[in-house]
Amino acid sequence: MARYIFITGGVVSSLGKGVASSALGALLQARGYRVRLRKLDPYLNVDPGTMSPTQHGEVFVTDDGAEADLDLGHYERFTGRSANKMDNITTGRIYQQIIAKERRGDYLGATVQVIPHVTDAIKEFVLDGNEDYDFVLCEIGGTVGDIEGLPFFEAIRQLGNDLPRGGAIYVHLTLMPYIPTAGELKTKPTQHSVRELRAIGIQPDILLVRADRPIPAEERRKLSLFCNVRETAVIQALDVATIYDVPIAYHHEGLDTEVLAAFGIDPAPKPQLQRWHQVVDGIRNPEGEVTIAIVGKYTGLKDAYKSLMEALYHGGIANRVRVRLDWIESEVFEQEDPSPYLERVNGILVPGGFGERGSEGKIHAARFARERNVPYFGICFGMQMAVIEAARSLAGIAKAGSTEFGATPEPVVGLMTEWLKGNELERRASEGDLGGTMRLGAYKAALKAGSKIADIYGSTEIEERHRHRYEVNRDYRPVLEEAGLIFAGMSPDGLLPETVELADHPWFIGVQYHPELKSRPFEPHPLFASFVAAALEQSRLV
Repeated sequence: MARYIFITGGVVSSLGKGVASSALGALLQARGYRVRLRKLDPYLNVDPGTMSPTQHGEVFVTDDGAEADLDLGHYERFTGRSANKMDNITTGRIYQQIIAKERRGDYLGATVQVIPHVTDAIKEFVLDGNEDYDFVLCEIGGTVGDIEGLPFFEAIRQLGNDLPRGGAIYVHLTLMPYIPTAGELKTKPTQHSVRELRAIGIQPDILLVRADRPIPAEERRKLSLFCNVRETAVIQALDVATIYDVPIAYHHEGLDTEVLAAFGIDPAPKPQLQRWHQVVDGIRNPEGEVTIAIVGKYTGLKDAYKSLMEALYHGGIANRVRVRLDWIESEVFEQEDPSPYLERVNGILVPGGFGERGSEGKIHAARFARERNVPYFGICFGMQMAVIEAARSLAGIAKAGSTEFGATPEPVVGLMTEWLKGNELERRASEGDLGGTMRLGAYKAALKAGSKIADIYGSTEIEERHRHRYEVNRDYRPVLEEAGLIFAGMSPDGLLPETVELADHPWFIGVQYHPELKSRPFEPHPLFASFVAAALEQSRLV
């Protein structure tokens, strides 16, 4: 029978509940347990697919095509378990389902209310499909006290009573701020947060307290006394150099031991943390350094590229080098020469994105990489901009463009309205809703034997995750290939270009999919490992 761990947050947002949940899951996994992590998001959007990255951060995509919270990326990277659409729920989805049931008459004329109907729907989601797991970790988004989170807190309170005794515990993540003028770490914010939680009816079993310096024993005793938590269950969560230090740091502080004790599991299996030590050692003791320029349009919020950042770091681990990221707003290149910005970097990566803003700057970045023989990695939109650049500069199609930006006489990139996924035909309407209408999730691709990308993968058949509406127009393939751009990967039906590359370039690859979503610290994605290796080679030539 699965045991449930509910992770809540208090005081302020952005304390790292996702990383904390992932680290705890990894620790339980290291002890031999089967774990599942799920995210409950209180916002009213059905999913984050239509939310701006500057508002919400990255939209993570699962194999089965769910657009989900970026914390699911942490879950996958820390545990190696692929998430699915049932691992993330929002208030929007809950209400969407309830209203659909009400319209069908499923409630038999009853007045539909938050309690019991909304809370029951949340509980059904939490409990569904957990037969094969020892522990299910459920992270509740936001902080205690948020009005939109109340149904979720009420639902997990009820579950504490519904489940067998000892079947659930509550971990509360809070902040202990340091006040320089007083020279003290303050416990009061955590006390107030726990009081808010207890007013809902939830007594935390464990306090995970974020702080920028060690918490003195006296402050721990104070938190234990006023928050009604065992002193051993007040766990300090100090800042660390890399998120991959977190499982080791939490184990050192006794988090996993305290969790198992709360469930009455004694003696507990010993954890096997060797691979975490190896990853951290690779990060702490690099044998070289490369600088990668990320030319994007959301560079003001690094969380918009969270999986991308981590995949580059994984590539660094694979090559035992430190990867430094140089964030460049692509619009800058529409006004200025990119040379002063890019001459000092060892690789250029143009990530995914939507809309016309900054697109010409990305095209200039691709041109610089092509002409100067700098390793170039174009992902999704970054591939499309590289193809447009090649069409203009190599194939002489001066007005090459994308229909995403409006009518264009040479639609090198355009909207595809139907394609095959396996044996099923999928369609989308050009005027359809934005949410959930993209090519989403895992799709297979056939790679050309002998191509650089096939050599990197070590295979001519791959499956990668997609998230985009527009595709490179295959009608331009002959003229582009004649000009030197190789269409090295296509969808199995031959309709959709999946990868492009240049033969006479050290490393110039564009992919229509998002390989960063499948990279892990223990299994760096081969494209990122190869890209960083090429950047390292370029650094030696300078």
